[in-house]
Amino acid sequence: MSASSASRSYGRGARILSIGIASTGLLTFAYFSIASHVLGASPAKRIDVLWSVMFVIISVIYRPIEQLLSRTIAERRAHGREQHTLRVPMLIQASFALVFLAVALALRHELVHRVFERDRALYWILVVGTLAYAASYFARGWLAGHQRFGLFGGLVFMEATSRICFALAVAVGIASGENTVAVGIAAAPFVSLVVVPAAFARRRGERAAAHHTEPPLEAALAGSAGGPADAAILVEEVDEAEAQAQAELSLRRGGGFAVWVSSIMLSEQTLLNAAVLTVDATSSKRALAGIVFNVLLIARAPLQLFQAIQTSLLPHLTGLEATAGHAAFARAIRLTILAIAAFAAAVALGLLVVGPFALRHVFFGQHYSYGRFGLALIGVGMGLHLISGALNQAALARDRARAAAGCWMLAAALFLAWMLTPAVHDQLLRAEIGYAGATAVLAAALAALYRRGGAAQSASIERAIAR
Repeated sequence: MSASSASRSYGRGARILSIGIASTGLLTFAYFSIASHVLGASPAKRIDVLWSVMFVIISVIYRPIEQLLSRTIAERRAHGREQHTLRVPMLIQASFALVFLAVALALRHELVHRVFERDRALYWILVVGTLAYAASYFARGWLAGHQRFGLFGGLVFMEATSRICFALAVAVGIASGENTVAVGIAAAPFVSLVVVPAAFARRRGERAAAHHTEPPLEAALAGSAGGPADAAILVEEVDEAEAQAQAELSLRRGGGFAVWVSSIMLSEQTLLNAAVLTVDATSSKRALAGIVFNVLLIARAPLQLFQAIQTSLLPHLTGLEATAGHAAFARAIRLTILAIAAFAAAVALGLLVVGPFALRHVFFGQHYSYGRFGLALIGVGMGLHLISGALNQAALARDRARAAAGCWMLAAALFLAWMLTPAVHDQLLRAEIGYAGATAVLAAALAALYRRGGAAQSASIERAIAR
């Protein structure tokens, strides 16, 4: 595929996926808004904590496999190889899920009594929902690697739609209680998997069409190699090369990539949730953690939307790195960052003008005086976070997961240290300043890594030309 064709495919896929994930972001925001209105401050806060804990876990243990599948499948497709083993990623994913289950059962008492305030139902919702997301994120990685962005968007849209139905049931009086609202979080990943049969049906149809239109591999090799014996030898060599490639994925790229991306995901969740958890642990105001969560939801909703770009960007950049070269790679990153900057500027300006009124009277209905400049800082931090996400995908496409993880861990450590110091007495303002500062450090570090990667790529090309 040419660079221009790849760019058009990427743009089309990103637009399709953006529709699904934009709807998902709005529905997720609406879910917490409805929960806040119908449950009150303390029950809504427990829902917020449940969501925060669950998504720290699933992002750390499942998102790396999504990224691994997406990158590996895209790289192999870029080199013309359509057969992909799922055994290694599936084994890693299952291992992560079993480790979570063992830890969750061992910490059952602490989670029930200290995190969920003696609500056992919330604990089991956490366990069941987290295990269910193992299948959901595996499906996301497979769909992204094959650039099935329409089905990917359908998966996350079904997830958000099913979740909000439970909150709406409480709002209209069909059901009642915080546990009903919370069950939507566990039910959502199960419902989202309804798109998987359609994906495999389409895949089988494509394979059948390819089988009828392309000559068998053995026949093609026999025609070019001079005889059946030569063809058999070549097929054997191809099979051996494939086996070696899969072994390398298992021992080096699979395990190492998953570990470093887990570190990235943990660091990102620290940026999004450490403020909520530290405020919940240290503040004498029981509802303040929920207020902090509501403010950071301003950043979380666009970040969920940007998953559309990230999801399509990684396989696109991986393909460009393998086939089109540095110029096309750099152009894709540049256009993405310019679009993010324009969006973030608009969001920050809107928060500065109408943010306090909108949060207090429209979205959450809680009587709290939000500071407009602090909200604008969240908008700026959100933009820097999104830019960091684009630069991170560039690093992963170039197989620089370890270096990227170092950048994320630095930013997360600085943010956590800031939240645990009393430098700013107002904990909400402390979170707003800390988030903007940490994302600025992160964006600068990843930008430096990206420039080094580009320089190394150019030097490699020059050496190849000189030879």
